[in-house]
Parts: sequence; structure tokens; C-alpha cells
Amino acid sequence: MPVIELKIPNLGESISSVTFSKWLKPNGSTVAMDEPLCEIETEKANQELSADSAGTLTWVAQEGEDLAVGALFAKIDTEAAANSQTAPKDVGGQASTPPVEAEPEPVSQQPAVNPPTYATGTPSPAAAKILAEGGIKPADVIGSGRDGRITKDDAQKAQSPQPAAPVAQPATSNQQPATSTAFSRNDNRQKMTRMRRTIAKRLVSAKNNTAMLTTFNEVDMSGVMAFREKYQEAFVKKYGIKLGFMSIFAKACAKVLLEMPDVNAMIDGDDVVYHNYADVSIAISTPNGLVVPPIQNVESLKFSDIEFKLKELAAKARDGKLSLDEMTGGTFTITNGGIFGSLMSTPIINEPQSAILGMHAIKERPIAVDGQVVIRPMMYLALSYDHRIIDGSTSVTFLVKVKNLIEDPISLLLDL
Repeated sequence: MPVIELKIPNLGESISSVTFSKWLKPNGSTVAMDEPLCEIETEKANQELSADSAGTLTWVAQEGEDLAVGALFAKIDTEAAANSQTAPKDVGGQASTPPVEAEPEPVSQQPAVNPPTYATGTPSPAAAKILAEGGIKPADVIGSGRDGRITKDDAQKAQSPQPAAPVAQPATSNQQPATSTAFSRNDNRQKMTRMRRTIAKRLVSAKNNTAMLTTFNEVDMSGVMAFREKYQEAFVKKYGIKLGFMSIFAKACAKVLLEMPDVNAMIDGDDVVYHNYADVSIAISTPNGLVVPPIQNVESLKFSDIEFKLKELAAKARDGKLSLDEMTGGTFTITNGGIFGSLMSTPIINEPQSAILGMHAIKERPIAVDGQVVIRPMMYLALSYDHRIIDGSTSVTFLVKVKNLIEDPISLLLDL
């Protein structure tokens, strides 16, 4: 068949539709085999779709459109590509014949010799996000990728010189301040991204379908901070990565989860599913929203293993390269609002899990120790849980056990 129809592929049992994010190739352009054509957004991650054959591309789907799995999004005319390849051969065959009229024909060979691939100045998905966040037009950036495509590095470099621009205009005593539009009444309506819609749906579902309750405690971070300070240099020297708070909290939670299986369980209909392993999901903030990829078998991993895996997942999440498998699963979640300055919050359960631990900012506060008031680095902890499966006493005991391990990290190492 000269025309090939391209359809949205099956990306997993849980995905029935996608959002068509953007075209990477212009309508009517010539594309090569396996060349990225467009980017789609699923409920969990972004993904590029490539050409199944070389030919001329015809758009069917529009950017921002929601498409079901199996829906047609483009067509490729393979006959046009075949004609462009055979045309030079026909002209070359006529070159040996007597008629002089055949000589001007080789001018048409140039498009066939160098068929266009990536349009010059087209940004990659990661680069497009960086440029959009910085308000930079792709036309103002020189691409260093194949055929002039703008890479992530190009986009990052394009952002750095911008802050220097306002400095070039010195202020004078007679200079009037720029007039700002007062009492603006303008509205800007934008369609929610598929990931944001999914996040909203899941959060509302968790609030409506679980008996969610939150219990709080506070932890003295002096012990774990001294522990990190003492061993950080040796840790980095041996493993090549820093020891962070998240790996220590994940390890402490994994230990207590196996001791208290109710917190590590989930409800499935009328059944309760218990897990003899701790797959801890870590909340990661990305430009498109919050994602919670799990780190599997945290109870069996070393601190360095957790740190490397966390670094890998965070990098993939921010570049939009997390696979569906990497986004699936998890028996318990940890979220750290403290990196944004949150002092206290009530995290929402990540269904179908039954509990989530919220970490917060470390602040020096006066507390009573052995009858004296001392200043200590303190952190509030919040455990939100599904009261249908976890009793109040269980949730409090879990949080106290985690608190004790954090305040005495040696006991965590000794498995006490």
C-alpha cells in the first residue's frame, strides 16, 4: 500500500486514551524510517511516536487533542518517497541518450540526495519544556543536534545569558518607571494536561473512597545529621554519591513496614493484600506535576543503592523519560514537602496504598531535654493512613518506631 496509516499504539492495560501533545515534524514534510514524528502524553509519562516507514507525512491529529488507543493520528505516503528515489535513476539513464533536452533534468536530483530529516530549529521534547519555561523562542536558539535540532543542552545554555539583558540599561534620575497595567481583568484559559487531570482524579478518589486520617509527631534530627556529617566524606569516597535524608527515611520505613504489615497492605475489594516486601514510592516534583515511582525491595538495599536509584528516577522524571513499568507499583509512599519550605501538611494517600509519610522542613526549635530547654533541629512528621485497614494505635506506633530509628540511626544499622 502506498499510504500507511499510523495509529496510537497500545501502551498498557491501564491506558485507554492519550493526549496528542505536539508535532515534531511539519505537515507535508519528508520523514525517514523510525524518525520521531510527535509526542503524546499518557496518564503517567510522555512518549515519542516514530515513523513506520519513509515517505511524506500528512497530519491527522491536532495538538492538544485527546485520542483513544488505536485512533489514527497520521498518514505516510511511501510512494512519494519511492518516486523521489527512482527519479534520479531515470534521469541518469537518459543521460546516455542523444536528445539534449535531458540535460537540465539533474537539477531535480538534489532533494533526493539529501532528504530532510529533522527540521532545523525543532526542539526535542526536553528542550521544548526548558524553552517554554524560560520564555525563549526556538527560532532564537541555534541547534547543535542532528540537522540543527535543538537539544536539551542548547536550551539550557540559551537560558543563562538572559538575566544580563536588563542590566545593560542604566537608570537616570529623570527616568520614569515603566507603566504597568493596573486593575487587569484578563483571563487565560488553558486545558489541563493529561497528567494533571490524572493527578486530580486520583486525589479526589483518595479523599472520597478512603477513610483517611492523619497522625503527627516530631523528630529530633540531631542524631541523623551528626551521623551524616561524620560518615559523608567516606561515603562519597567509596560510593561516589552523597548520603541524603531520603535514603535513611526510606530504610527506616521499610524496616517498620515489615514489622507492621497492616501499614504495608492494601484493600482489594473485600480482601486485604499483605506484602512481604517494601516497595517505597518517592514523590518527585516535575514540570508536569508530581510523580511517585517506586524503589523496589528497599528492605534489602544498601543506602548507596537507594541513593543511586533515587537519582536515576528523579532524572528520568524531570526529563519525562520514566517508563510505565517504572511508574507502576509501590506499597508505601514518602513525600518531602520540606524541600519547598513546608513546615507541616497532611499528605493524601497514594491509592491503592494505605499510608503515606510526609517529611517537612528542618527548623531549630527550643525543646525540653532532661529538664532543660535546648535548641535542636526538629522536623514534623505526618502519617496519613486509611482507617479502614489501619487502626489509630497502629498508625501512632508506626510513626513512633520511625521516629526512634531516625533519632538513633545506629539502631537502624544494627537492625535493632
